[in-house]
Amino acid sequence: MLRKTMRLCNPVSDFRIDLGEACCAKRMLHLSILFVRRIILISITVFLAVLAAAALHAGWNAILKIRLDPFLAMVLINGAGGAMGALVLLFTGWPNRESLIWLIASTILHLGYYLALTAAYRRADMSQVYPIARGSAPLMTGLFSVALLGEPLSLMGGLGIAVLGFGIVVMAMKSAKDAAHMDRKALLYAALTAISICGYTLTDGAGARASGDPVAYTGALFVLDATGLGLFAVVTRGVSGLKPLTGFLLPGIAGGAMSGAAYGIAIWAMTVAPIPLVAAVRETSVLFGAVIAVVILKEPLRINRVIAAFLIVGGLILIRMH
Repeated sequence: MLRKTMRLCNPVSDFRIDLGEACCAKRMLHLSILFVRRIILISITVFLAVLAAAALHAGWNAILKIRLDPFLAMVLINGAGGAMGALVLLFTGWPNRESLIWLIASTILHLGYYLALTAAYRRADMSQVYPIARGSAPLMTGLFSVALLGEPLSLMGGLGIAVLGFGIVVMAMKSAKDAAHMDRKALLYAALTAISICGYTLTDGAGARASGDPVAYTGALFVLDATGLGLFAVVTRGVSGLKPLTGFLLPGIAGGAMSGAAYGIAIWAMTVAPIPLVAAVRETSVLFGAVIAVVILKEPLRINRVIAAFLIVGGLILIRMH
């Protein structure tokens, strides 16, 4: 059977390309273009989803500043998140055994995070604690995720994380006079919060991947977190010490919903994108936190926040170009 061919001229030599092969090559090119488009779409979806998670994260942190002891507010929000996590597990079931060690480690790290964050909020404004706690975390996460987990990180992505982190630090800067009167214990607790964030981010990124089901992993994590923090609260405060919670149930439920959605999105994103980039984009919550601090909490607006906003957006652009 004769096969149709077309003849192409080449300055070096003449050769023949089978039309069937040409059609196959064209189809492969078409499939490659579709694949690239899908990757770009996923990337944009992840990027926007993590930005939304950042806004939600700033929202539930602002709820910690309601007229309730920050630790009790954290217990309330965590309890609501745990109840929602239990509902999730009714549909997904418990994640696989491979994720159990990661869940236990994350629960311990989260407990340290809650205690350090609430201690910092007792001693300083949200506008001071939040950027310091979240600002250094993406830098540490970037370094340790590459060193310990072998995460891919290009020069552009690393530069974006550095610029974004610097912008967050600038967000926390105050005048020299304010800095002289800055509560040193608040800074210490903010730094411990950042270390805890780095630890549980790496743990949950690896754990969600090992589980094979980030939704089930998130549900289980919130149940364990709520249980651990709740038991700690009962032991340290007693049942009577938790009575003030009853007057803030609605803010607690709202905070729990925002907390669950924010971290659930982040955990899912870390299963489809590099952990350091997800962690860095998530920390843009400082921008939303700054708006909440100024508009709702009536904290003063400073020029450093404007400068920091440009730096953070510049870092985001570099990360998006990764």
